[in-house]
Amino acid sequence: MISDKEIKELKYQTLKYFWGFEAFRDQQEEIINEIISGKDTLALLPTGGGKSLCYQLPALILEGTCLVISPLLALMRDQVSQLKRSGIEAEYLSSELDEFETENILGRCKEGITKLLYISPERLNNSVFLTNIQEIAISFIAVDEAHCISEWGQDFRPSYQNIKDFRKNVRQVPCIALTATATPKVLKEIIQKLELKKPLVFQKSFRRHNLKIFSDEISDKYHRILTLLRHNRSCGIIYTRTRKEAEELTKFLQSNRVENVDFFHAGLSQKEKHQKQHLWITSPNRVLISTNAFGMGIDKDDVRFVIHFSPPASIENYYQEIGRAGRDGEESYAFMLWNIQELQNFDDILKNQIPNKQEFLKIVNYLYSLFQIAENELPEETFQLHIHKLKSITKCSGAKVNNVLNFLHTQEIIYLNSYKSLSTLELNVQPEEIDLLPKKDAYFIELLLRSLPGINSHRVFFSEATLSQKIGADALLIKERIRDLQYKGILHYIDGALASIKFLKHRNERGNSGKYWNIFEQIQKNKIQKWEEMKYFTQNKDYCKMKMILSYFGEKNQENCGKCSVCESKKNPNDRNILQEITNTLAKKPSTIDEIAIQLNYYKKEKILENIILLLDAGKIKMLDFRTYTIA
Repeated sequence: MISDKEIKELKYQTLKYFWGFEAFRDQQEEIINEIISGKDTLALLPTGGGKSLCYQLPALILEGTCLVISPLLALMRDQVSQLKRSGIEAEYLSSELDEFETENILGRCKEGITKLLYISPERLNNSVFLTNIQEIAISFIAVDEAHCISEWGQDFRPSYQNIKDFRKNVRQVPCIALTATATPKVLKEIIQKLELKKPLVFQKSFRRHNLKIFSDEISDKYHRILTLLRHNRSCGIIYTRTRKEAEELTKFLQSNRVENVDFFHAGLSQKEKHQKQHLWITSPNRVLISTNAFGMGIDKDDVRFVIHFSPPASIENYYQEIGRAGRDGEESYAFMLWNIQELQNFDDILKNQIPNKQEFLKIVNYLYSLFQIAENELPEETFQLHIHKLKSITKCSGAKVNNVLNFLHTQEIIYLNSYKSLSTLELNVQPEEIDLLPKKDAYFIELLLRSLPGINSHRVFFSEATLSQKIGADALLIKERIRDLQYKGILHYIDGALASIKFLKHRNERGNSGKYWNIFEQIQKNKIQKWEEMKYFTQNKDYCKMKMILSYFGEKNQENCGKCSVCESKKNPNDRNILQEITNTLAKKPSTIDEIAIQLNYYKKEKILENIILLLDAGKIKMLDFRTYTIA
């Protein structure tokens, strides 16, 4: 039996060796102690609070494999990659892996080599996995993003509700549930639906003392961001709503000689994502302009600012995204840019992307019909999905079609891969049949068999670009030849550059019109409610921004932060000698009002202009041109 002293020494040695830290952050050690003691635990730690370490470290100390249940493949992939770079044995299972890779990973778990195994919640319904798990020694279960179990959230994942039954089949191993954003109502639901037994709840305050929140009602956002970045000497993230906005804003800034910016979104290939992400992580002053595809699982302490080009969809999303700034405790900034017209436009967008029941059923039923899937049928293969065909057949907007497809994906009815990924290839004919084919086809298949071993027995992932270099042929020509053989039924090919779909549940029209429509309708109502709350937060100019966030997450009777745009606007102007601060700023170099505002810690431009007029009248400063001022 290991003594408490030995366990403590082991914890700190593990922390130092794998993470390079000398001490734990707030509550981390207490949470880890509960897990090591075999007790159910619930940890609500806001973004940057070090949630992952709370289960990763005890997984290394305890015997067996920690099973981590996570809803996002990208997050699983990133975390496993980070752990492996640190020398920790970790793996993830997903539908993108073939059966040989899956078997190999499960084999390493059975041997006790793998310490952390990441799975998606739908894996708990997989018969092959459930059979194999009986031979794996599970140390404990970690449920990441546990708020997904709540029917009151827009991230609701029904298969999270199967975890309690799964635990009963794996000898009642302890469970830790972790989340960064949850209201008191959602926390209660997590405990009930996971059937946590007398869990100790660790809840860190959502208050961030080092974060200054600014909400700017502004029409010319491009100019505002250009001014901010011209004076930037630090690392930051700018969040946009769409991929197009991310690319266009990057192009605008680069054309105005802001060179340390780049864009990031889900439409990029894995290689491009990795390159851009690596450059941002290793640079001290790089700025990434991204959709919300960026940030999950990213651990970078020195992010000095987060800018929202537009308000996000909910206060949960907003808090999680601004929480990526100032993790090192140093002063950091969160800017949100908005205007009334934009808020009204998003009202319309939100309403127009929600189909009625008739449209919902039309999209779902045509999706099955497109691939000739009958009632109660479940095909095994993956299909190429041309979303424009679905839009054309159903006469529904792209926004409605995508909304329904994303819903079917999160409800584990389908697996939708809409991102750039590797293509897959599998031979449909037996090797002895190849000689019976036309010479042209037989020769090309032999070429593929030599270049992509295994395609005659299982699905193989490959890159057309790499294959073209290997066989010395144009990538587009290779695609044409493969498609021709697919048309003839010789090959099964999925183009990774296009969307693909795999059906995970039998076609069930009664379930679609009843159970699933009801869930979809509830999620859409939640989505609208959360947007209304976000709109109120954005436009309100009376209450402290940090205090509003704290109140939303159940922390009542809190003090004002004294730093946000609302608190700054209510300060007595006599508390600062703005005239002197402006003079000192202009003594360093001529500046515009925007530049002065930034150097005065984002002081209100209207107030600066009032003081500029006083200094001009006194003859202490002068205008160089229509917008630049200097010392007289």
